[in-house]
Amino acid sequence: MAQTAQQGEGSGGIDHLLYRGHRQEPVPAWMVFPIIYAGVFLSHWTLLRLPYFWDEAGYYIPAAYDFFRRSALIPYSTLTNAHPPLPAIYLALWWKLSGFVPSVTRLAMCLIAALALTGVFALCRKLMNAEVAAATTLLTGLYPVWFAQSTLAHADLFAAAGTLWGLYFCLEELPGPLTGSLAALCFSLAALSKETAIATPLTLALWHGIEARRKPEQCCAHLRAAAQLAAPVLPLAAWYAYHLHKTGYLLGNPGFLQYNAVNTLHPLRIALALALRLMDITVYMNLFVPVVCMVAAMFLPALRNKDGGLRPRVSWNAQAQIGLVLLSNVLLFSVLGGALLTRYLLPLYPLVLLLCVSTWRRRVQQWGWLVVLSVVAFLAGIFVNPPYRFAPEDNLSYRDMIQLQQQAIAQLLHRDPHAVVLTAWPVSDELTKPELGYVRKPVPVVALENFSIQQIFLAEQLRGYNAALVFSTKESSSLPTFLRWGDSQWNQRYFDAHQDASPEAVAGLLGGTIVWQNQRNGLWAAVIQFPTTQDARLQNSLRVWRAQ
Repeated sequence: MAQTAQQGEGSGGIDHLLYRGHRQEPVPAWMVFPIIYAGVFLSHWTLLRLPYFWDEAGYYIPAAYDFFRRSALIPYSTLTNAHPPLPAIYLALWWKLSGFVPSVTRLAMCLIAALALTGVFALCRKLMNAEVAAATTLLTGLYPVWFAQSTLAHADLFAAAGTLWGLYFCLEELPGPLTGSLAALCFSLAALSKETAIATPLTLALWHGIEARRKPEQCCAHLRAAAQLAAPVLPLAAWYAYHLHKTGYLLGNPGFLQYNAVNTLHPLRIALALALRLMDITVYMNLFVPVVCMVAAMFLPALRNKDGGLRPRVSWNAQAQIGLVLLSNVLLFSVLGGALLTRYLLPLYPLVLLLCVSTWRRRVQQWGWLVVLSVVAFLAGIFVNPPYRFAPEDNLSYRDMIQLQQQAIAQLLHRDPHAVVLTAWPVSDELTKPELGYVRKPVPVVALENFSIQQIFLAEQLRGYNAALVFSTKESSSLPTFLRWGDSQWNQRYFDAHQDASPEAVAGLLGGTIVWQNQRNGLWAAVIQFPTTQDARLQNSLRVWRAQ
């Protein structure tokens, strides 16, 4: 397919650079990987020493740290949620080799990000050509969600790498026995990183099952491919059997299951989540720029090569499989997941961008300018917050939140090294777990669920704290209300949204004094001190440890 796409296109530009020899043999992916890794490393240089953030601190780092210390596949220092153990094993191995510090973790995640982007390049070159592959890889790496996740120790990047390489080996009309086996291996690694990654190989297995009925002459070959692509279910099932044997829970603790797979089953909630997921893969974080350009380009006729033939497109067979993968994942993550985190969709963004770039090249003469326009839009999205509700981990807001919390903790400990602190997750973990990189020894806390007014009223009834560290859990937009998407009542009801009380409101309700506060790009943090220590009644404090 890739060879067909190359015919009649000439040998200039990127195509010429990434092919070698008199027979135009493609440069192997392992030679492209160091270039991509260097790009990921250099573009994330200033982020490598940041301590751990949000779900990293809440689950993934504690899980890996438990394996690092005691080879425990099932974490004991945080609530188990049945996530497969491959990311924990990988990070623990790097810590054994290089030391347990955040920079080692960040560099290890850069390696996974580069491996995933190399898979993007290999897949796009296979389906189109080196020019489209280079452009798609560049846009994927700069897309704000992907860029932010490239150094964060979440399972989703591992799953994306395995999924994209699995697609490379199987995304063709009929994969052979070897490529089908390699695809099954990659998809198995993806599923052992994040259980929801099983959706993609099962979707493709269903595709080949249907093709076996449509094409009797290739029935056996399609059934073999279907069986290979369904095989990743087996190692995932083995993990769940082990988890059930050790904990008595098949799919994680009851609270995790209730939040992520039971409370999500309301029909209205599913419909709303589906609409938001469709926005995630077409509009979110300036993705609308390449998507709108693609739609506009589709109204133009296909261009011709120098030999008179039409410029190639991604084959209809591959497009159909990509469409099914996009649809199955969007539907899955509209039903599962208490929080609509966009990092769950990481493997989908390169596929959307591939369709965009391939359409531009086929129909727009100066298509490189559309790549430049999209690069500018994505760079803006990395640094500039959008006018709607979003997770800080979807652009560099997560860096701002980490640095604000570091400053607040430093101020708190400087003013009162023996403080008992009223706060909320994840700062409650950051203060009690020195391994997360914020404190040298544990600081006692009284933990609230969040900083909504309801939780502040609850804090009035709690005792034992003499200081508070309050912070924003989301960006506070200054735009008019009608432009702040996602602040409606249904978002609060179905997606756990809430409005943070201001530091002034918290201090006023609890009778404290703000001794330090700072804000950055719509995020804020503050330290509040109280005149007298309240009577100890820590056993009544509400502790919510919610790990996604």
